[in-house]
Amino acid sequence: MRDGGAKVQRFDLRDLRCEYRVNPVGIGVRIPRFSWKLTGSGRGIKQTGYQIQASEGDPRFETLTWDSGHVQSDQSVHIRYEGHPLKSRTLYYYRVRVWDSHCRKSNWLTAFWETGMMDFAEWTAQWITFDHEQNNRSPEASPMFRKTFEAGANLLSARIYATALGIYELELNGERLNENKFLPGWTSYHKRLQTQTFNVTGLIQKGRNAIGITLADGWYKGRIGGHPNNFYGDQRAALLELYLVYEDGRQEIVITDDSWRCETGPIIMASIYDGETYDARLEKDGWSRSSYADHDWLPVSILDHSKQMLIPQENVPTRVMRELKPAGLLRTPTGEDILDFGQNMVGWVSFSLTAPEGTIIELAHAEVLDRDGNFYTDNLRSAKQTTRYVCRGSVNEYYEPRFSFQGFRYVKVTGYPGDMSLEAFTAHVIYSALDETGTFECSDELVNKLQSNIVWGQRGNFLDVPTDCPQRDERLGYTGDAQVFIRTAAFNMDVAAFFTKWLRDLKADQLPNGGVSNTVPDTLPGWDLHSAAGWGDAAVICPWTLYLCYGDKRLLEEQYGSMRSWVEFIRSLGEQEFLWNSGFQFGDWLALDAPAGSYAGATPKDFIATAFYAHSTDLLVRAAQVLGYVDDVARYTELRNRVIEHFNLEFVSKNGRLVSPTQTAHVLALSFGLVEDNVRARVEQSLIQLLEQSDHKLTTGFLGTPYLCSTLTDIGRTDLAYKLALSREFPSWLYSVEQGATTIWEHWDGQNADGSFWSADMNSFNHYAFGAIGDWFYRVVSGIDTDAESSGYKHTVIRPRPGEGLHYARASFQSMYGEILSLWRIEDGKMTIQITLPPNTTGTVFLPNTCQEEVTEGGDRLIEADGIRQVTAQEKDVRLELDSGSYQFQYAWRL
Repeated sequence: MRDGGAKVQRFDLRDLRCEYRVNPVGIGVRIPRFSWKLTGSGRGIKQTGYQIQASEGDPRFETLTWDSGHVQSDQSVHIRYEGHPLKSRTLYYYRVRVWDSHCRKSNWLTAFWETGMMDFAEWTAQWITFDHEQNNRSPEASPMFRKTFEAGANLLSARIYATALGIYELELNGERLNENKFLPGWTSYHKRLQTQTFNVTGLIQKGRNAIGITLADGWYKGRIGGHPNNFYGDQRAALLELYLVYEDGRQEIVITDDSWRCETGPIIMASIYDGETYDARLEKDGWSRSSYADHDWLPVSILDHSKQMLIPQENVPTRVMRELKPAGLLRTPTGEDILDFGQNMVGWVSFSLTAPEGTIIELAHAEVLDRDGNFYTDNLRSAKQTTRYVCRGSVNEYYEPRFSFQGFRYVKVTGYPGDMSLEAFTAHVIYSALDETGTFECSDELVNKLQSNIVWGQRGNFLDVPTDCPQRDERLGYTGDAQVFIRTAAFNMDVAAFFTKWLRDLKADQLPNGGVSNTVPDTLPGWDLHSAAGWGDAAVICPWTLYLCYGDKRLLEEQYGSMRSWVEFIRSLGEQEFLWNSGFQFGDWLALDAPAGSYAGATPKDFIATAFYAHSTDLLVRAAQVLGYVDDVARYTELRNRVIEHFNLEFVSKNGRLVSPTQTAHVLALSFGLVEDNVRARVEQSLIQLLEQSDHKLTTGFLGTPYLCSTLTDIGRTDLAYKLALSREFPSWLYSVEQGATTIWEHWDGQNADGSFWSADMNSFNHYAFGAIGDWFYRVVSGIDTDAESSGYKHTVIRPRPGEGLHYARASFQSMYGEILSLWRIEDGKMTIQITLPPNTTGTVFLPNTCQEEVTEGGDRLIEADGIRQVTAQEKDVRLELDSGSYQFQYAWRL
């Protein structure tokens, strides 16, 4: 084994990030962290030192707010800013250079970040609103606010800081500013309300200018979570400050106050659930331009509302991320015209047409057609998700919704004049603008389609918060769905910032007694639906998962109090301190072994609750170990041991049999380490027997399914996991694929082979929870996994496990250090495995079913290969310790 660094040919760095983002604008983190990736060819690229410089508004770095100096360290992620205290509304530049193990120095790489309005006390603007009743306007119509102002010459910069009660769009001198949709995003608005920053320097004109704001109900005032309108408040309002800074240092401020004017316009109604109604005859052309005559507009009202909840934007912005044209035009048996976009998605549909004034075009949205091929909307319940457009009578009119979103594949078009052209319609796919970081493919095309469905389900439901479904009258941030899927989500996309914001929402909504609402933001106050096992445990599972995947120790520390409060809440609940046997529980939701008339599976709810009690306590111990909280490590280790002890007394017979003969009970007991020694052996065997009794078909629900295949792998029965994962028969993941699914279904039998439906009242066809199988494809089939002792893929474990039914699998993952690749192929009796580890990392790789003497790397014996630091022969595998770089191993494959 030779020195892996000997063949390094070049070396540099790329992809500077501040708080996970490239050049973020308007953030409020007072001690931001920086990350970067190293790049180069060859093996063994290692960073040995770095230098970071930061400046306030000076891209030449002649005056510095911080200079780290040359720091000897291999750390290239989450490096804290240690300079002068940051100021609000300030642009900062930073640059980084690094040294490698050959004492070579990289070039400087420069980026920036900009702070928003960091303290609510800085706001001088007033909340402005529009009294619809007093002004004889429809209460559903969207108000439009406008203001003209003067700007002088020699402008240096212009920034708008804004937010709303409701959702809003901005316009400046006729230009719409909102690339980001549904601002200010969804939080518990009375506790946390995000503010946005807009760089409008290039849009300000010398002389007279105008700014416009349009408001809609959104989550704030519209109906949400089964509630009528006005859940958070009954008045929409806007808050805005525009700062004009001139080259001589002079500053002018334009704020929302009683000098603004208001009127309603073409948006007659806009609702998250019900869609949007737009009357183009009511458009006010040029209304956000300075030349527009607003003498007949009405005065605004000032709303006395707090600003203490204002925080700079934390969420990942929601945007139009892709566009799709219709795949076909259908005429249903009932004579309706249906656009088929070929993909269940979330967003809206735009169209163009020429029609007489007053013509009404209606677009209704649905996920599926019924067994006869007709448009099906029963599963939407009360959500109408319909857009209506009233034509103004112009040539080539164009309409695109703005303040609602729909979950759909099919669109029923009513009222479109003449022959419908597919080219006239476009679906705009909208979700949080997350970088897609993972890919998985294999030799089974149905599995590849399943992976696509998982990703599309994530796209559709990661819209500002991780929702349960995007189409019916829920669309809520259910905690249970989020925690079972988060590990898969972190492979598919960079969800670090997305979940950081959501976990802060969770912490803000956490009850004083430590309980966690089943939806975040909490839309269920007063309901007996707080703090169910597997749902509230998101408070612990999600921070720990983000730590494993991104190495984010600060987030773990930030959420630690919430994690501990959750565990203490459980401790306070039970009739016995070490069992969780009281309160509302969902149980193993939508399991196939559920009794007739129930959504909850057959596994006893107190069994599941106590299992998660032990699991969350175990993760709390691990977090305390990472953070160095020695007393808590001892305290909660003792608690976990007592919970496990009582679990065994309550749910395990003297002969080692679980009291619940369900797949989920056995999976949770094994996965959470609740049984040991002879008892564990019996539970393992019982799980295998249960699968045999069900003809190797799963019966698990939301809480058992995510752990099923990984548990079988852990007990040495990966073959059974493959049998489940590759099954085409109902119930299975691939059953829905064969039925034409393009996203993950809420129910295993959402639509049967004969076209009939499981139910009408709760039957989403875009519900990602069962998509958690994606984690098994990445971590087991391809074998890419984190090392808990070196989190965030600083050290990667790659252990591919081929199984019957596949002869090829490939997964790639863009970690914070760069691309990780695992590819294996069995062909002509040979196993080929390709591995890539990014610069500045190391890895442990297991080559399955071989011995050291049979393996070659790039044609060389292992002992002669660069970058291989250690080879260890194991019973069935060869274990390698590798430096960074790309490798190709080959050997004879014998089962």
